[in-house]
This record gives sequence, structure tokens and C-alpha cells, in this order.
Amino acid sequence: MNIMNDEFYMSLALDMAERAQGQTGINPVVGCVVVKDGAVIGLGTHLQRGTGHAEVHALNMAAGKAQGSTAYVTLEPCSHYGKTPPCSQRLIDEGVARVVVACEDPNPQVAGRGFEMLREAGIDVEVGLLRSRALRLNERFIKYILTKQPFVTLKSASTLDGKLATRTGDSKWISNAQAREIVHTLRHRHQGIMVGVGTVIADNPSLTTRLEVPGLHPVRIVIDSGLRTPLDANVVTGGEAPTIIVTTTAADPAKKAALEAAGVTVITCGDGPRVDLKAAMVKLGEMEIGSILLEGGGTLNGSMLQSGLVDRVVLFYAPKIVGGGAEAPGTFDFPGVALMKEAITLEGLEVEVLGDNVCISGTPVR
Repeated sequence: MNIMNDEFYMSLALDMAERAQGQTGINPVVGCVVVKDGAVIGLGTHLQRGTGHAEVHALNMAAGKAQGSTAYVTLEPCSHYGKTPPCSQRLIDEGVARVVVACEDPNPQVAGRGFEMLREAGIDVEVGLLRSRALRLNERFIKYILTKQPFVTLKSASTLDGKLATRTGDSKWISNAQAREIVHTLRHRHQGIMVGVGTVIADNPSLTTRLEVPGLHPVRIVIDSGLRTPLDANVVTGGEAPTIIVTTTAADPAKKAALEAAGVTVITCGDGPRVDLKAAMVKLGEMEIGSILLEGGGTLNGSMLQSGLVDRVVLFYAPKIVGGGAEAPGTFDFPGVALMKEAITLEGLEVEVLGDNVCISGTPVR
């Protein structure tokens, strides 16, 4: 049984924020709970960039009854005028007596100023309750706001011997239905989904979100140094989501024009023979793509990981062994290290059993 205390209400605020992942673009997900005289009088979640923040929705629900209340907020209330007025001022105007916040806002426009405004107004401010959970919830926002580059989650499903397919290229299905549902939820929660052109040619994927209920489709991003993407590929003809193809200056101008005529955005990163992945992350960040789910093959996975461009790794393993040697593609294909102590390691490991599949996730140690 959950005990009613500050953690009880902050958990509720975090639960609400979590449900909004994928909806806020480059903005954070935030939840707010307003409590007075032992009763919840307002609930709010930030739902979409440019619309009211969590505190605003919660205070609107409180309908003028927030005088002397406590507000539980998962992220430091903003203190500046952006697309919406500052939430700190709204909390002050409503007469909130106490504000409990999970974590500070890393946005340089906020960064403690929200706390300062509240304290100067005589409001009791407490910071740090369930901080780790709150930071993890907004890890994509934090990476983007500090670097202006997308947070990259590398997802892969493989056999126990690390193969993405058999030696004949057959890959359906390695993972089970439960694992695939999680993958589609990850697509919903990221702004972009990235693959290499080899995946497009071999599998002709749609790269859309398919769940029991409607989900958001990420922007489709294809790394294609030589513009080999077929004009009849699903990522070109399917209108469910925009498509960006990242190529080099060596690509055929006529093919570039044909793809653009079909509605694809083509951006150039590097002079060849391969796309400059670091430059691509910068350019995609400039296009306000704050998070990317990487579903690449071994070559793209290996290049992104070795370049230090992967922020989180999510690996699904099925209880299958297919062998095949070099003919069967593996999860990571890069030159590799000479010594075990040089291996790329993961920290903050999480392990989840999904029926007969296992999901291992963590953060690469830089």
C-alpha cells in the first residue's frame, strides 16, 4: 500500500509526465499536482510545445482555490517568457505556500531562477525529491537543451549469438510480440527514427508506429551516402511521416532532385565516401529533432557507437542461435578493440524479462 506523503504526490506527478513522452517535441515532459487540506485540487501535464505548462493546467483545475496549497512539480518551474508566461509567477499569483520540485531545469534560461523567484516571494521551496527518476524521464530534453544535438537511443533485437538475421537475411521475427510493442512505444517517444540505406533496400520498412492505440510517427531519417534509396521505397512513398535522407556531396544531383520532388528532404553532411555522422547530428539538431531512435544494421550501429554518438543502448535478446559466421549480420560491425579493457561498457544497467525475451539497457561509458 502506498503511504500518503510527499513522495506519494510526486510519484503521481511523475507518472503523469511519463504518459506524455513523445508529445512535447524538444520541450521537457512535466507533471504537477496541487494539494490542499489533504485533497488533490489540481492535476496537470505539459502536453504539447507552445501550450500551457503542467503548473498552468493544474492551477486552472484548482480554480482559484490554491491559496495556501502545496504544488508538487517534476521540473523547476520556468521563470522566463517564452512561448508561454513564466510558471513561477503563476504559482506566486495563486498564493501557493509550498513548492516541492524533483529536479532543477538545466535550461540556461531557467537554471535556478525559478527557485529564486519563488523564494523571494516567501514560498517554501524543496528540491530533490525523486530526483533520479525525474532526470531519467527528461534525459532526451536535457541532452538537447545543453548540446543542441539529439539524444540517440540505439535499439536492436538479436539472437543469443548477436545476429540480426540468418545468413540468408531472414529476420522475421527474432523478438517476440511483447518486445515489438515496446519498440513501437519507443518510436512514439522519439522525434526521429534512423536507419541505414541497407535496411531500406533489404527490408523496405515503413518506420511508423504501430500499436493497439494510435501513436505518433517519428520523422524518418535514412543515412544514405550514395543516394541508393529507391524512389518507390515506403519511406519515400508513405505519407505517414516526413523523411530526411542524409547524404554526401558526392551523391548524384539528379537522384537528389528526384527524391526532393517526391517530398523527401535531402541534407548533405560530408564530402564522402561516407556521411559525416557527427555533422549529421549537429544538422538534425538545428532542425529541432531532439531525440532519435537508431534502428540500424551492424555498420551504422557500430559507427554511431564508436563515434560516441549513442546516449542509450536498448538490446532485446531472443532465445535463438542461428550461427552463420560473417554471412549472418551482427548487431555491431566496427573494427573493434584490441584489449578487453578497451571495450565499450554500459552503466546504469536495467534488465527486464519479456516472456521468453530479455531486454538489457544502459548508458555507454564515455
